[in-house]
Amino acid sequence: MGLRLKFLGGAGTVTGSKYLIAHDDTRLLIDCGLFQGLKMLRLRNWAHFPVDPASVSAVLLSHAHLDHSGYIPLLAKNGFRGPVFSTEATRELCEILLTDTGHLQEKDAEFANRHRYSKHRPALPLYTVDDAEKCLRLFKPFAFAHPFDVPGGGRGLFRRAGHILGAATVELDWGGVRLVHSGDLGRFDDPMLPDPERIERTDYLLIESTYGDRLHGTGNPEDVLAGIVNRTVGRGGTVIVPAFAVGRAQHLIFYLADLRRGGRIPKDLPMFLDSPVAIDASDIFVRNPEDHKLTREQCHVFGGAVKYVRTAEESKALTANPAPKIVISASGMATGGRVLHHLERYAPDAKNSIVFAGYQAAGTRGAAMIRGAKTIKMHGRYIPLNAEIHDLDMLSAHADYSETLRWLKGFAAPPRMTYIVHGEPVAADALRHRIEEELGWPAHVAELGEEVALS
Repeated sequence: MGLRLKFLGGAGTVTGSKYLIAHDDTRLLIDCGLFQGLKMLRLRNWAHFPVDPASVSAVLLSHAHLDHSGYIPLLAKNGFRGPVFSTEATRELCEILLTDTGHLQEKDAEFANRHRYSKHRPALPLYTVDDAEKCLRLFKPFAFAHPFDVPGGGRGLFRRAGHILGAATVELDWGGVRLVHSGDLGRFDDPMLPDPERIERTDYLLIESTYGDRLHGTGNPEDVLAGIVNRTVGRGGTVIVPAFAVGRAQHLIFYLADLRRGGRIPKDLPMFLDSPVAIDASDIFVRNPEDHKLTREQCHVFGGAVKYVRTAEESKALTANPAPKIVISASGMATGGRVLHHLERYAPDAKNSIVFAGYQAAGTRGAAMIRGAKTIKMHGRYIPLNAEIHDLDMLSAHADYSETLRWLKGFAAPPRMTYIVHGEPVAADALRHRIEEELGWPAHVAELGEEVALS
């Protein structure tokens, strides 16, 4: 029996990436992410897993973002005991992201039970810190471009994808077939991260389509940031930046530090990084110099340019401080974390600004805010949105459709089939159309639960 591929997530949506590959009696997962955003998607995290987790022999993980890695603790909690293959930086980032998610799950459940606003009695965490810590023992990191054996006689290989530190494309040779998963492709000519690495050949390809229907803005991010900061500070306001703790937070610090150093924003303007996860992720940059373009001196800008806010007490004091400042805090889609308390305090006041700097999935507070919502629900009550809202799409860590096609053109020959994944329906179909029309390749938009033969 040949290989079979089943789409358990990351199909019809940008979240919950899970691709099940089966050959004979062996099952592998490429990525194992949480569903995020719309409630109908988040409820899938609580559903019975489509196969027995104990029957999965290994996970090949493209990168650490939760929509690709965040289900691993639950998979392990329910019986998975195989290795999780990743790059070293991905393992380090998962150590902080997965345990932090477990912590937030516990705190959210406790808060909901204390204030009685959950429909469930009692509200329970999806998984706990202990569950996350246990799954981390399963990680088995490998360097880029170093092949590794996978259960069932296959071979895996990671190549650089850009996007975030440690992000990889996943190459799997198994049963006489080669499958490549793009993971999340990064940007070309990024100031901090390497370009997505060229791949010459594959039989089957899974390609992400987050921005399959869009081109990123061409404005200089420093110019745009300088304008927002100076206007906001000029009227006595504060800039709140909901930022992904891994990737966007570090890019933003890099740009803001350069602006302040060059005198383009006030040199005495306080800047804060209020996210323990982002602080730890910034330290991981220093420990993995081969995975990015920054010098050791440039890495130290993370701690030198901003004040780290580590404790909850410090965060609350920052929220209460009316002085103009810049606060970078997770989460990037405003779905949880400390940034919610800052938004509750600063979003109602028109002199403040809120700056988004990454993809906002449908159903998230971030998506609602950039669409022009007048109120947003947080902690059981609605908060008016009077602050200026900005969406800096030129800071996205995802390749747009032009950059995706540029990467695809690096293949020496077309795959037998290209499966479009990890995109909303309109974006996925737009990318399918471009691949068929501009490259002449066969392409298909994957559907959730669909199963195909790879022969």
